[in-house]
Amino acid sequence: MNETHVLVALVEDRPGVMQRVSGLFRRRNFNIDSITVGRSEKEGISRMTLTVRGDQRILEQVMKQLNKLVEVLKVTQVEGADSVMRELALVKISTKDQNSRAEIVQYVNIFRGRIVDVGKDSLIVEITGDSEKIDAFVNLVSTFGIKELAKTGVTAMTRGTK
Repeated sequence: MNETHVLVALVEDRPGVMQRVSGLFRRRNFNIDSITVGRSEKEGISRMTLTVRGDQRILEQVMKQLNKLVEVLKVTQVEGADSVMRELALVKISTKDQNSRAEIVQYVNIFRGRIVDVGKDSLIVEITGDSEKIDAFVNLVSTFGIKELAKTGVTAMTRGTK
């Protein structure tokens, strides 16, 4: 069964680490659905969040291969209720007239998004949440015409003291 798995890897904050991780996926013929990387709370360590699709066997292989890389310090799987997962999207939506603009503003408010840019014939909306929320918003406003869409990929963290 092809399930989506979210992995968090703490890695050394050095040039080439992301390339080594993505190369590992390429060599093993695994696909990365999304990847986000940024500095962590510790100096010299970055936090890499990877979303991969596959069964339990593929998940185990991915984790084993990641742990073999010298630059990877720790790999953990982040799951459902024990975690907080968010994604960010910027959506440029076509606004042909005042009515469509007003309707889009209502949808943005319902989805707790923010309008970050207003153009003559478009709005750019920032929306954060889980992937399903973002997909629902995109599907809803697609009738107006989406000019551009940029998504960050999932960022995740376990709840509590883990």
